[in-house]
Amino acid sequence: MKSWLWIPFLLTLFFLGDRLAGGVCKKLLHDSGFRYSRMYRGEAAAQVLLLGNSRGLGFYQPFIEAKTGKKTFNLSYNGLPADVAKALVLDYFDRYPAPEVLVIDVTMCDRYNEPLMAGFAAYRDVSPRLDSLLREKSPDARQAARLSWLYACNNELFQRALYYHGRSDEDWLLDRTIAPALADEVASRELSMLAQPYLLEQLKGTCEAARSRGVRVELVVAPYYPGFGLQHLPEFLEAVEKKCGQKVRDYSRSINDPALFGDFTHVNKKGSAVWMEMMVVDGVLRK
Repeated sequence: MKSWLWIPFLLTLFFLGDRLAGGVCKKLLHDSGFRYSRMYRGEAAAQVLLLGNSRGLGFYQPFIEAKTGKKTFNLSYNGLPADVAKALVLDYFDRYPAPEVLVIDVTMCDRYNEPLMAGFAAYRDVSPRLDSLLREKSPDARQAARLSWLYACNNELFQRALYYHGRSDEDWLLDRTIAPALADEVASRELSMLAQPYLLEQLKGTCEAARSRGVRVELVVAPYYPGFGLQHLPEFLEAVEKKCGQKVRDYSRSINDPALFGDFTHVNKKGSAVWMEMMVVDGVLRK
């Protein structure tokens, strides 16, 4: 046998192995209790839809449901940018009755996240919108995912899906108090909040899509650790309000107890309960 004949044999073997192993991974992804798997599987109908980056995980679902008596669903994820968020929300609207309210933490408009976007290649088969966004913003990752099913699952999102296989992720929130050594550094820590025009436009599109379906939209900023520096926050809020045409409810300085934070930018479960109570009182969350 000529040596070159091994080349198509090995390529065929690689292709079949990739499709077999990748098919198993896709089945695990589909069956997971992870939020996006449940949404695309048809198990995410809710009256209160929640959206944000990691700070959106502070919308603590068990507490909201206990206070309002309404079913919740949270589309938030660590580092989620507004363009991916828009695709997810529109996919949600295509599949479910309109929720009563969409609550958005607007801080996902201050930075891009191309690595995370590439991770959503795991869901491109069930979402033409995500596939289109990948084609535009992360074409190399999309092409690799098309060629290799295993590559499409070689990312953080798939790992999360494995972790939540057979369990719910509605309790996914920090359950710790900020470490004293870290808290002592607060005076030297700060965050520069600069709204990105493209991401602002994506947020605007999300709001408009929700309102066109009769969904009440609430824009918020989650609490930050007391004393943690927030550069350009007024300008950031002004840019969001101008683009989206409504007031942002600013809770950034609403909690002064350090014990209610897991770190500088995230409340813990106790802090979330305090924050959610504020939003009930303010009418963001309604019974």
